[in-house]
Amino acid sequence: MRQGNKNIHQLTIGNYTFNSSLMLGTGKYRTFQDTIDSISISETSIVTVAIRRIHMKNQDDYNLLSTLKRKNIWVLPNTAGCTNVEEAIRIACLGKEINKRIGQIENNFIKLEVIPDPTYLLPDPIGTLKAAEYLVKKNFTVLAYTNTDPLLAKQLEEIGCSAVMPLGSPIGSGQGIQDPFNLSIIIKNSNIPIIIDAGISTASEASYAMELGADGVLMNTAIAQAASPQVMANSMKLAVQAGKYAYVAGRMQKQYKAIASSPTTMISV
Repeated sequence: MRQGNKNIHQLTIGNYTFNSSLMLGTGKYRTFQDTIDSISISETSIVTVAIRRIHMKNQDDYNLLSTLKRKNIWVLPNTAGCTNVEEAIRIACLGKEINKRIGQIENNFIKLEVIPDPTYLLPDPIGTLKAAEYLVKKNFTVLAYTNTDPLLAKQLEEIGCSAVMPLGSPIGSGQGIQDPFNLSIIIKNSNIPIIIDAGISTASEASYAMELGADGVLMNTAIAQAASPQVMANSMKLAVQAGKYAYVAGRMQKQYKAIASSPTTMISV
């Protein structure tokens, strides 16, 4: 089983330990200021960036990377938009180069996504496994985005992935945790971090993901498309912390009949 950190809110991936179990994406925000404010308020340590959509000559993209560098936030490049193995590998290599350009020389992290399905954005299990195996051999720290398949999650661990990121529900759908049973199996059987990614829409769902025993949660749309992204970022920060506390505390056993919480016998005075 995975070992807990001394600080229960820390998240260890590969050789690196981060101070927050909440990870944020950077797409779909209405303004650049909303993006920066939400990242700051969430107190996240890791922000993921879609390399296919980054243009260094775009002022907002340049400012975003500069801000992340200045705030000492770990950049997690992702291969969103890649539909096959070859494309995902090429974009992963480009992501590593961008990290070097902003001064994160030792940052070989990559969030691997291989998604040929344009309607439901479900990951390709075979393509993900093939791309992950290649990237691990090239010394990438691979965080693999997958469906809720316990066997695939274990295979990704066995080939050397540093974390597995099963979806809660399809990307951007806001449907919350749809398969808690399989997620629980993945978490129980894993010796590497399990980070719930995609589909979470509100604080209760983020807390529930952590209560299942997940090591972290990654979200984007839930914060970016909230009426107030800044307030939602704070809500998600607190929800992830609360869920982690609840998991560590250990919930009470469910009962099938009422059990009085007050004494049932008279106390003589």
